[in-house]
Amino acid sequence: MTMVPVRARPSLALMLKEKRVTRAPYPFVSREVETRPLDFAGDERHCRRMLEPWLYPVLTAVAFCTGFIDAIAGGGGLIMVPALLFAGIPPLHALGTNKAQSMCGTAVACANYARSGLFSWREHRWTVALVFVGAAAGVLVVQAIGSQSMGLVIPILLMAVALYVLLSPRMTDEDAQERIGDTAYKPLAGAIGFYDGFFGPGTGSFFTSSLVGLRGMGLTRATALTKLFNLTSNVASVIVFAIGGKILCLLSLCMALGAMAGGWAGSHSAMRFGARLIRPLLVILSLGLTARLLWGYFSG
Repeated sequence: MTMVPVRARPSLALMLKEKRVTRAPYPFVSREVETRPLDFAGDERHCRRMLEPWLYPVLTAVAFCTGFIDAIAGGGGLIMVPALLFAGIPPLHALGTNKAQSMCGTAVACANYARSGLFSWREHRWTVALVFVGAAAGVLVVQAIGSQSMGLVIPILLMAVALYVLLSPRMTDEDAQERIGDTAYKPLAGAIGFYDGFFGPGTGSFFTSSLVGLRGMGLTRATALTKLFNLTSNVASVIVFAIGGKILCLLSLCMALGAMAGGWAGSHSAMRFGARLIRPLLVILSLGLTARLLWGYFSG
């Protein structure tokens, strides 16, 4: 009589593990990745496969809107970064891709302001250098430690900006007496550049309000110079994010087309309407950013 060994029955935990299907945590990922766990540390090709094709034109249209807003008051990241995250792009890739498309839109707006004679980059070249270094350092730091600690501090600063823009009589197109000189402003500009690389929301508002309140510039001229500083911090951020492989090139290219069109339209609108358009948008964007950041802080 031959003894036949009885194969051990698999445990319930093992059966459940084999049958469990990991669903993608985002609503617009392709079906091919819904049946396996997602590894957000993967390369660009994996992130690109996650996106449904129709998201490319949709995000390009969003980039047009954010480019228009950025060219006037800044704060387009309030719209763009959540849109990228909602589309299923990992956080660091969303930040890098947003910086790449924003850089293109800001470049167009900056060129329009420069052609109108609202600023000279040579006059501010050392400030630009400090902004560049600060932004690059900010990106390196945020990739190392994250930015959660800023969740409650920044809304307070943005609320202060909104109140200043709303109540200050200096928020016009007329130049006023400066309170600090160019040399004293350079370290502050570098610090705002660091903040842009580290966290980002409200950078344009901080640059514009500080240039008006401390350097005595008219609102339109301050907005134009803000675009130069924004472009500098964006270039630095894009370089560091690209080295780290955190930019989706095809999506960035599509969105850049929308951002450039929006930057062109926004800069022309700002030069045409001046403080009448810039001032209310600064208030709205500052308050919107404050509400968004506070909601994210307390709901998370």
